[in-house]
Amino acid sequence: MASDVILALGLLLTTASQLRVPGLPVGPGEICLAIWILLMLFRETGRFGPPLSRALSRLLIFWSVFAVAQSLGTLTALVIGDRHDPGLFLHDVMAYPLLAAVSCLSVVEPGAASRMNRVAWIMTTLGNFFLALQLTVAWNLLPTSLIDPWYWDRLRGWSQNPSQLALLCVVLVFVSLHLADVATRPATRIAAAACIMLPIYVGRLTQADTFSLVLVAAGPIFLAGKFRIWLISAQRRLTLRSAAAWIVVLGMPILVISAIPLGSVIAFQADGLVKELAKNGGKEAGQEAQLRLETWENALARGLEAAMLGLGPGPHLEIPQSLVAARRVEKSPDFIEHPEANSTPNFEAHNTLLDLFLQGGLLADLSFIWLLAASIRSTLRARNAGLTTLLLGVCIYGLFTLIIRHPICWFAISLCLLAEPETQSKPLLPASARSALPPEARREGVRLAEAGS
Repeated sequence: MASDVILALGLLLTTASQLRVPGLPVGPGEICLAIWILLMLFRETGRFGPPLSRALSRLLIFWSVFAVAQSLGTLTALVIGDRHDPGLFLHDVMAYPLLAAVSCLSVVEPGAASRMNRVAWIMTTLGNFFLALQLTVAWNLLPTSLIDPWYWDRLRGWSQNPSQLALLCVVLVFVSLHLADVATRPATRIAAAACIMLPIYVGRLTQADTFSLVLVAAGPIFLAGKFRIWLISAQRRLTLRSAAAWIVVLGMPILVISAIPLGSVIAFQADGLVKELAKNGGKEAGQEAQLRLETWENALARGLEAAMLGLGPGPHLEIPQSLVAARRVEKSPDFIEHPEANSTPNFEAHNTLLDLFLQGGLLADLSFIWLLAASIRSTLRARNAGLTTLLLGVCIYGLFTLIIRHPICWFAISLCLLAEPETQSKPLLPASARSALPPEARREGVRLAEAGS
């Protein structure tokens, strides 16, 4: 239980970048994760090696391929004489082994699924407490000079920028949704559902457009997952839920056809909703979209110049000139570190697949896509709509920022990989052949099977 609390604290506090030691990429979150890793390694050493489960195998394959991709990218950068920031290069070199250890050790021991569910409960409970504490500081109810909770008019709490806090809120919302979905008692379900409210409120205060986009997309994703579960129900009789799902599926074409004349009205309402959800009423949406497209085009061009082999860990883009000009005339909030505008490329694409493409090339992208596909397949086979929504929500968020360096994202991936239970050993004889055996032989077969397991 103590190790579960340490893991939950580490996952939550790694986003609290303002609490890190000045000048070092180390804070209470990283310290908690390091302690947890040492505890788990000591436990696994005492057990003389873990069993090679499906989830552990997939993570080991991914991290092995990922290491090869990053090594090829580093060699490519040396061959073509590419310049990079040594400090940011070292930051990623130190971060990736930590993430690999956290993800693999999260799924390593027998009964890891139930333990990760305990960690999920602890994380949502402590996460709501920490968010409430950050709100008290932001509202000057608990004054402190150690942190600045505001990024101009956007809430960032203990993080250096609002996007980090918004990512934490995304994971807390959907982990709570998953816990409410799988809860068997009404009181437990109500408690998990109550943990959704505060992260949504805090996430909206960050004014992160991606957070609003994920919330809008989560509703249809979760409903589609529930309909799929009800439609393929293993029960022979038609339940009320399955009947309702079939009615919706069969009536959807008629609904779409009838809504065609209202297309202009729906488009107008959707445009108003987008402006309402976007920060500053959507006034800066066009400028930000243009900046993102320019950055993504530069990232794709640089990746192709490296023959799709990557350039190694760290950022590999130059800061856009529009950002350089803006930072000259405006005063940045305290406790924030921007990459220096110098001749060294030290800017990221703010897109997970493009950033991986720059670091490890096509091989890094394909390995990460394979791992995400395996995780989604695991949640679909487990018929867990909450975890499917969690993973797809994190993936949508990753389209607009680099999420692979956040341990809390690897917690989400590990939780999804553990959703599908391990396949049990099949009986040597089919059911028809076993039914033909005498009762004594059938009982002896059951006894031998139990002894073998």
